[in-house]
Amino acid sequence: MLRARIARDGPLAFADFMAAALYEPGLGYYAHGTRQVGRGGDFFTSVSVGPVFGELLARRFLREWCEAGAPARWRIIECGAHDGTLAADVLTALAGLDARACEGLEYAICEPLPVLQAAQTDTLRRFAPQVRFVSDSATLAADPLPGIIFGNELLDALPCHLIEWRDGRWVERRVALDESGGFTWTTAKIREPALLAALAPLGGVFPDGYRSEIRTSYHEFLAPLARALSSGLMLWLDYGFERPDYYHPGRSEGTLRTFTKHRAGDNPLADPGSMDLTAHVDFTALAEAARALGGRQAVFRSQGAWLTGIARDWLLEMEGRPQAAALRQFQTLTHPAHLGGSFQVMEFTWCATRPPAARPDL
Repeated sequence: MLRARIARDGPLAFADFMAAALYEPGLGYYAHGTRQVGRGGDFFTSVSVGPVFGELLARRFLREWCEAGAPARWRIIECGAHDGTLAADVLTALAGLDARACEGLEYAICEPLPVLQAAQTDTLRRFAPQVRFVSDSATLAADPLPGIIFGNELLDALPCHLIEWRDGRWVERRVALDESGGFTWTTAKIREPALLAALAPLGGVFPDGYRSEIRTSYHEFLAPLARALSSGLMLWLDYGFERPDYYHPGRSEGTLRTFTKHRAGDNPLADPGSMDLTAHVDFTALAEAARALGGRQAVFRSQGAWLTGIARDWLLEMEGRPQAAALRQFQTLTHPAHLGGSFQVMEFTWCATRPPAARPDL
């Protein structure tokens, strides 16, 4: 499919190549099923550690519900729910924390891929009819509710453009076909207005041959989700940097990686559809897109610091009767040498009636 498209239309922007390699129904990496995550898969996430991650997220969501005045109807929207395990952990924890909060809760999962939605439906069968599945987040905008929108390790899988600094200007790296019909790289002048606008804040002091990635889709991705909230919280957990660190001249090879069997690779053109493609998140660009939609940045800190703050009451509840397995999970999630230092958390608030968020934690 990709070869035919390139043969017909010419070299392909990497963002389009990545979108097909990951999400093309029946062919893309994530369209194959749910084998990718966990010890037996290609990569490991916070969800893989165990249910403590969902427990702590549930506590953050419950706090938001209480601070919003305990609305009779509210909604949690999860994006990138994979097989539904995290949703099950969150819903189980919420039921144990506050049954009243669960009475008016709609847990919505945005999932366009049928194979993943089928897996989620199976995992979450016992929570029906509380769980709602939609293939397009715009569907939820018809009935906006107070609540929370979140995603864990989703933004890194949004398609990105590849850029290169050559002779004092940016060019775009595109995917072409070589003489044997295999995939190869070529460069082209950048003409797309959205990409030119995204490049403007980067400046122009880079070594020749410097390569990186850039996304132009944050606003497009966030906009329909924001319309599904009448007020509340948007929360993203992922690996990435703020713009000055992301595009530091010393980071000359970018962050684009492949993952197979827990091994990172650097050839995204090899056998598309068989491996994960991922690039770090530019949290500055994410914040700019959210603010343009009316969001207020409230938090930006490491996952370890963020979860530790949430876990205070949970840890106190275990005083005198520690749960060894839960504490091991917590340590993996929060220790700087493990997931706690690898991932960042960014929160945004949407609300016209509550006071503005405090100065962001940077």
